Amino acid sequence: MSSDSDFASFPSVHDSDRHQIDGGIDTSSSSSPAAVAAAIESRRLWRDVFWLCVFVLHLLAIGFVLGLLGLNRFKKPDRLNIDRFTNITTVVGGDRFLTETYWPLYGAAGGIGAALAVAWLILLGSRAEQMMKVSVHSLTTYLAVISVLCFWGKFFFWGVAFAVGAGLQFMYVMSVIDRIPFTMLVLQKAVKMVWDLPEVMQVSYVSLLIMLCWMVLWSFGVAGVIALNMQDGGSWWLLVVFSVSLFWTGAVVCNTVHVIVSGMVFLVLIHGGRRAESMPPKPLVKSLRYAVTTSFGSICYGSLFTAAIRTLRWEIRGVRSKIGNNECLLCCVDFLFHLVETLVRFFNKYAYVQIAVNGKGFNHSARDAWELFQSTGIEALVAYDCSGAVLLMGAILGGLITGTCTGVWTWFRSNDKVLMVGCTSTLMGMILVGLALVVVESAVTSIYICYAEDPSLIQRWDDQFFYQMSESLHQRLQYRSARARHVMVNSRFDQMSSEIIQTPPI
Repeated sequence: MSSDSDFASFPSVHDSDRHQIDGGIDTSSSSSPAAVAAAIESRRLWRDVFWLCVFVLHLLAIGFVLGLLGLNRFKKPDRLNIDRFTNITTVVGGDRFLTETYWPLYGAAGGIGAALAVAWLILLGSRAEQMMKVSVHSLTTYLAVISVLCFWGKFFFWGVAFAVGAGLQFMYVMSVIDRIPFTMLVLQKAVKMVWDLPEVMQVSYVSLLIMLCWMVLWSFGVAGVIALNMQDGGSWWLLVVFSVSLFWTGAVVCNTVHVIVSGMVFLVLIHGGRRAESMPPKPLVKSLRYAVTTSFGSICYGSLFTAAIRTLRWEIRGVRSKIGNNECLLCCVDFLFHLVETLVRFFNKYAYVQIAVNGKGFNHSARDAWELFQSTGIEALVAYDCSGAVLLMGAILGGLITGTCTGVWTWFRSNDKVLMVGCTSTLMGMILVGLALVVVESAVTSIYICYAEDPSLIQRWDDQFFYQMSESLHQRLQYRSARARHVMVNSRFDQMSSEIIQTPPI
């Protein structure tokens, strides 16, 4: 059987109840593999082409501007005479503020971030659980320490910002502490799956190299911005624009890896293992080709929104679970919660599995994935799992370590630029470490999609894990049912009490 048909022949236990994962194509056993493969191939059109064009044009424009700004102060104070467009200030010894003054600092940031990412990948098979636990329990402390350092350096705004971040992180961890055992179980199985796929590790290393190449140009331009004779307000605005561009680019690279890994994991689960005789040859090439061609526009589109919406959803869920009986605050948080849940329906990370398998557009894939979860009840298990938040904590911790190391070095060279260099270096570190972590997140999302579509896929791959997931799902559904009954009883009691109070005496 060809690899195309393997991507198409997704088994299902819900054929009589709803459309298949590919959006209505008949994948029942009565259809021949060739017919199913042809149907899937016909659907693999170029999706979300507008966002693909926007991303490519954005890369060209940003790359040109970065090169221009970096070259402007490379070896000369104002090589391209750009200072005439800025708010010029007279600087004594202006040759000191050149691109190469700050570029080595960003080189160090890239090196530290890449070293942390490679270390995480190397320790993936033996120490991944310990590293994830350290990420969860150390991030609050690290944020608090940075807050103290900011106050000591008289950066009061940033000191308050990091203190608030430490407080929010502590509140979130406390609100989900009971979910950590199940989360670690899922992450352990995802790590096991990734470790058995050497091709996935190769993709991760290559993506790190590609991202480092882009960061060379990015840091060259940003170093030129910091050296520019411009008021700090103007420099900060330019840094914000370039940071948003870097974040989007990093998210696109991460999600491209996500789609490739999802395709690989999908095949492993369908065939019952990497070494199964039925596994098609060169599945990595097939996944890679789809990810960087027909599905790339959908990846660019989803990368703009998914990260922000996921983070907001985690925070709102954590706050919502700890509000108590404050009805006014609960009403406001519930409004935000339902708003974010609506957005999640159209922007969620599970869409990338659908994109990898079926090549649909991003919104279509996200909607199908969410409806699949809700129709099978798996959404209760997905909402209980915190693996995405745990991996994000690891990326943030790696970014903070990178930013701190670079910021300390900057303090001894040019202490008035510590915040600019430190903040942008933190973003660089987060993206590089995130590239290492995305392979695990891809495995987690693929496990949930496959379990929702056909639980026997997970049972065939790991029987014990299947029963652990089934038991957890049963407990979550019982908990939701009991909570719903409790809410209904309380609402009826309140209604009866109000009727008794309003009834006039006879």
